[in-house]
Amino acid sequence: MEPTLEEIFGSYVAWQAVEGTWFINFMNGSQNLYLLEGEEKALLIDTGYAVGNLRAFVEKLTDKPILVANTHFHPDHSAGNGEFEEVMVHWNYQVDEPSVTTPGAGPFPIEALPHPDYKKILLREGDVIDLGGRTIEVLEARPAHCNSSVFFLDRAAGMVFAGDEFEAAQTMLYDNSYNPDAPYEVRERLENLRANAQRLLALEGLNWVLPNHNGFPIAKSYLEDYVGLVNAVFAGTAVIEDKLNHRYVEMDPKAPFLCRVRYGHCSIFIRKDEVMKVYGKGE
Repeated sequence: MEPTLEEIFGSYVAWQAVEGTWFINFMNGSQNLYLLEGEEKALLIDTGYAVGNLRAFVEKLTDKPILVANTHFHPDHSAGNGEFEEVMVHWNYQVDEPSVTTPGAGPFPIEALPHPDYKKILLREGDVIDLGGRTIEVLEARPAHCNSSVFFLDRAAGMVFAGDEFEAAQTMLYDNSYNPDAPYEVRERLENLRANAQRLLALEGLNWVLPNHNGFPIAKSYLEDYVGLVNAVFAGTAVIEDKLNHRYVEMDPKAPFLCRVRYGHCSIFIRKDEVMKVYGKGE
């Protein structure tokens, strides 16, 4: 019997990777959320789709007041925000907001949640979220996967929560904002992807790179491969594949225009016509 949408998008499992750090997994193992506990508060990183049962699940994991923040404003990360009274979001979230609010962008109507008009608290570079004995730093990502990404850094634990900017399997580098006015320039996106990877690689004491999809944690060597991928695109040596080999991406209306670009153990999905504008063209 085929599972229902609610079972696919709203059946969560969770475990503590280390004391006070919960990994929450759903979507048949392909997506991750995170719950970080301090002495006084807890921080939920991302809210998934608007299924309506995430808050109840998380409240069984911790008895501390729960703060909520988004790595970026895409529907699989922020459509569930309306389960909460307020959520911390990137200051530029509005560029990507149509990806969440456009009818049909997600599988569930966000209007059905208890707080569809939840308060948005804007995050910027250098902000610190104090959980009591545990502080989480906000690092703004340069626009690569999207226009509204932040990294959450637990410097003491050596953990960085990377959203969708880096994955073990692939990073989506085509515009997915549903916003016709969103800025997109392929060379800039690739350079930003490289700069983001270099920034994380430069962090001292980094032990855990924690993405939101397709395996976690991932080795720091993936970040090195993303740097190499961008260099290889500009050099014209990266491998370009027309076959995507990804069930969910192949369902995207943009799929006929996409290709997979590989280097080392990493890859990106990107429009083929866009990447060919810079492929082999040098820096």
